[in-house]
Amino acid sequence: MNSVVVFCTAALGALLFLLGLAVSIMRFRSGIGAGPSEDRNSTLNKLIRAHANTAEFAPFLAVLFLYFGWRGPSALVINLIIAVTLCRFLLVIGLVAWPSMGRPNPARFIGALGTYLLGSALCVAMLAGL
Repeated sequence: MNSVVVFCTAALGALLFLLGLAVSIMRFRSGIGAGPSEDRNSTLNKLIRAHANTAEFAPFLAVLFLYFGWRGPSALVINLIIAVTLCRFLLVIGLVAWPSMGRPNPARFIGALGTYLLGSALCVAMLAGL
């Protein structure tokens, strides 16, 4: 299987599981065992949102990556896989590193838009047999 595909799939998996670990650590430190913090912009709430958003997209992206990896991906598909993986990390940075989740920021916007467009492009590539 293509090593880029394997690396990007592993990167998304690591992102998902490490965000889950970070949520658990923040829950332990804050004493909040379930649900969000009352402070909307707390680190716990940012991590919960980042983990949930990653859990919404990473599994299907991994399925697409592995499908293409199994078929022998074209250079175009490899570039799409790398770009959408970077967008997933950029979105997490945009959610966690900015002071407020209530206001948009460039990292979050580019990460989200890139995920939608590049993920859709991978689906089109799948249908087109690229």
